[in-house]
Amino acid sequence: MLKVAFAFAVVIVVALIGFSLINGGSGESITASAEFLAPDADASLFARADAPYDWDFPRDYGSHNAFQTEWWYYTGNVADAAGRRFGYQFTVFRRAIAPASGEPASASEFRTTQVYMAHFTLSDIASQRFFHEQRFSRGGVDLAFALPDDNQPSAPYRVALENWQVRAADAPDTFTLTASSTNGFSVDFTLTDLKGPVLQGDAGLSAKSSLPGSASYYYSQPRLLTEGTLTIGEQAFTVSGATWMDHEFSTSALGENALGWDWFGLHFDDGRELMIGQIRLLDGGKEPAFGGLLIETDGSTRYLPADQFTITSTAAWTSPHTSAVYPSGWQIEILGDGGFDFAVTPLQPDQELYDSDPSYWEGAVALSGSVTGYGYAELTGYVQAMTRRF
Repeated sequence: MLKVAFAFAVVIVVALIGFSLINGGSGESITASAEFLAPDADASLFARADAPYDWDFPRDYGSHNAFQTEWWYYTGNVADAAGRRFGYQFTVFRRAIAPASGEPASASEFRTTQVYMAHFTLSDIASQRFFHEQRFSRGGVDLAFALPDDNQPSAPYRVALENWQVRAADAPDTFTLTASSTNGFSVDFTLTDLKGPVLQGDAGLSAKSSLPGSASYYYSQPRLLTEGTLTIGEQAFTVSGATWMDHEFSTSALGENALGWDWFGLHFDDGRELMIGQIRLLDGGKEPAFGGLLIETDGSTRYLPADQFTITSTAAWTSPHTSAVYPSGWQIEILGDGGFDFAVTPLQPDQELYDSDPSYWEGAVALSGSVTGYGYAELTGYVQAMTRRF
């Protein structure tokens, strides 16, 4: 996936300054002196995705702090027994403000080179309501973290920002995801991995342009059986469905002429999955280096170069929040042997995170045509350009 990489200057101010004294649970307060780091860092000081990567799961489920930017991204479509449908997004972002290896020794519990942000959304399709909330925090003092990491390479998988978290469960290939919003919506899900990790791009090296290092390390867990409870206000719903998970880490991945992207993570009813997308350029063209991935029912994969598919917008929606005009329907065609085509339609038009920077559209979609199913679409660069942001 190409996930939104935000301008972190304001986020860092909040994360580094906006803290209060913490009670450690033993009745004694933690004492700390505040030590603030610079809000930006030279990207050349961080690792780049510029060569094949030696993947090692479950270690690589966790954090890679040698890289400047990283995210863990979950999107899913679920329904209750009566067929009432919902979509959800849960994403945790990590951003380094200084290289971890260059951090000076400190006695402060609050010193950190990492800041975190999380987005949590819920789409109630029956009522056409869209709920969303974002949070920021610093790393350290258990406020926000991602494990395993270089210091704890054998730790169980767990990514958290305060009480929003996803973690490995006791059963193999099973995870729990819990998040509760101050706006009255929550999820408590068990996710069971039915296919295991699949590597995007060239064995996990996902090019975003032809320039060396303009890439990310990227894998997906494309089909996570999802069961549990979601709550809206006083209503609780027992639901089941499927979740798509993406994990990427990189430093300065996008090319200089990238405007934004259209990305799709799709579950077919026949048991296959598809990641497909396009990076839109400032001159109106499309980036040829970025492709897609078709995952077969047995977990085998087929890489799709950019010239083996087309994505055509068929409708538009104007945001009442930002006045941006987003595509709001698509025809996707997979070319070549075994090709097929299908329509993608948003389950509700307004799924825009308009109060983030930059604003973007991310929402549940339905598939019709030669394949059917559900998935998620992400649309960036329609409000603010993504140039130099990621």
